[in-house]
Order: sequence, then structure tokens, then C-alpha cells
Amino acid sequence: MTTSIILLGLSVLPVIVLMIYIYRQDKYQKEPILSLFKAFFGGILAISLDIVIVGAINRIWVSNTVFYSAFMEAGIPEELSKFIMFMALIWWDKNFDEYFDGIVYASFIGLGFACVENIMYVFSASAESFQSGIGTGVVRALLSVPGHFLFGVVMGYFLSLAKFKKENRFVYLLSGLLLAMLAHGLFDWMLMISSVLPVIGGVIYIVFLWADIKLWKLGLKYINKQQENSRQQAQEVKAADMDYQIDQRDTGYDTEYKRIDWNAGDR
Repeated sequence: MTTSIILLGLSVLPVIVLMIYIYRQDKYQKEPILSLFKAFFGGILAISLDIVIVGAINRIWVSNTVFYSAFMEAGIPEELSKFIMFMALIWWDKNFDEYFDGIVYASFIGLGFACVENIMYVFSASAESFQSGIGTGVVRALLSVPGHFLFGVVMGYFLSLAKFKKENRFVYLLSGLLLAMLAHGLFDWMLMISSVLPVIGGVIYIVFLWADIKLWKLGLKYINKQQENSRQQAQEVKAADMDYQIDQRDTGYDTEYKRIDWNAGDR
């Protein structure tokens, strides 16, 4: 019982840490807990959808290559399932109303997926030994869970652009999906191939670590850019709010209007 609790905690803790992190980066208008739960649950549902998509791919093409495992059984179907869940559950949500929201919701979907996947891998490894479960949990906490988080950041960045820059919507939607697939596929491919090539595997693993750092830098860049876009968006709403208050004083009418904590970004 105690070992199961330890393994479960190790599986879930990195997911919780990253959810808290991205939630705190949302500076101007925090997303409702119910909507965040919906996104996280959407990531869990994406597991089932992923299984269906992989099954369909396997009926068309089956291969035992590392490329097939990395892209056709992981990167492409997993990111497609997350994308579908985002469009089904979040795209029309009234709370998806500022640039940074796309990153928040896509990250929560990715972390919902990662949470279930992490539990399955850790407990599967623990069937061999408790130490194997711990080792798997530590490695996945450092690599796989942050990977799903960063793939969500990449996808969410472009989904927000698609939401608010309607003139290029299709291009942004496609970019978000394809870049998340590419990042995920390459991430898994480098990690897998470094373990099966005895001679140059170590070199490839070093390249993988370099690419992982670059992915983190890209993710943080996207986070900062959408924070700035949300700040500018908030300023525009603030200006409209001031105009509304003047009109309300002049006309005596009052209607519901979106309110934002304008000083949130300075705290």
C-alpha cells in the first residue's frame, strides 16, 4: 500500500507542479477551475481517442522501425487526439477570451494525457521491481511530462493566434497541430534511437538534451509572447471599458461588461 502511494505521488507530482506553474503565468484573468478541469479531463479522454487513431494507422501501415514508433504511434496520433479535444471542449468555451488562454488550456490537456500515461508507465515498470518504478518515474518526471507540457505550449500558442487572428485561422490551426506533432515525434525519435544504437547512441542522447533545452527556450518564448499579447489585449479592453463608463454616465444605462484585474501583471 505504501509503495503504491509513493509511486502514485511520483507519477502525479510533476503534473501538478507544471499545472500550478502555467496557471500562475496567466496574469490578467485567471481561468475558471471548472474550465481547467474540463481541459485536464479532455487530456484523459484523449488517451482513448489516441488508441483508436493508432489502431486505424496500424490497419494501414505497420512497421517495427524507431521512426514508426516515434511518429506513427506517438507524436502524430497523440497530438492529433489532444488537438481534437481542444477543438471539441475549449475552442467555443466563453472563457477562451485572451491570447494566453490557448497555452493554458492546451497545456492542461497535455498534462491530463501525461498524467494517465505516467501512471501506466510507472506502475508497469514497478511490476518488475519497486526500484524500476521509481527510476521510470524520475526519468519521466524530468523528460516525458515536461515534454507533453511543452508540446501543449507550442500547440496552444498557435491556437490562440487562430482564435484572435481570424484572417489566417486555417494556417495557424494547421501550424499548431503540425509543429506539435513534429516536436513530439522528434523528441521520442531521438530518445528512442539513442538507446538502440550502441556506438553513437551517447552522441545522439547529447543532441537530444540540447534539443530539449531548445524546446524549453521556445516554450518560454511563446509563453512570454502570449503574455505580452494578453497585456496589449487587456489595455484595449481597458480603453473600451473607460469609453463604456463615460457612455454609461451620459446615458444612465448599465450592461454587463468584462472586468479585468489591470494591476495583475505588476504583482
